[in-house]
Amino acid sequence: MSTVINNVKSVKKPIKGPGLKAPGIVLLQFLLIHLIEAAEYSLFKVGFWTGMALLVSYGGGIYLGRKGTTLTNAINPPIAFVFSTVLILATIGGAGFHPAKIGLEFISALSGVAPYMIFGASFAWIAHFAISKREAKSS
Repeated sequence: MSTVINNVKSVKKPIKGPGLKAPGIVLLQFLLIHLIEAAEYSLFKVGFWTGMALLVSYGGGIYLGRKGTTLTNAINPPIAFVFSTVLILATIGGAGFHPAKIGLEFISALSGVAPYMIFGASFAWIAHFAISKREAKSS
């Protein structure tokens, strides 16, 4: 696992400087999840593509983040998914803020991406602890 993280960290980053701070990671992950989920929801129900967006957002946060931002990367995507889903259901979904309709649609959307969210969160937490341990040893 640490060799995969070392290989990913050794690739040249597309942004100059030390990387994104925590607010940048939050914004990046929310926008990616929201745009993909909105496109997928307008075509068909939420599922595979939003799940892939969740996994890419976890990986992108690890890849583009500064030292010390792995905790934000591990915590944010499920929260971004919740806010994005409620926003989409209230606007594109046509439900307004009707609690019963939003509740049913939210559970449906969550069931479509649950495997991806569990796998991504597990990977992000393992990466967080591995990177934190490596940074503590180097300090």
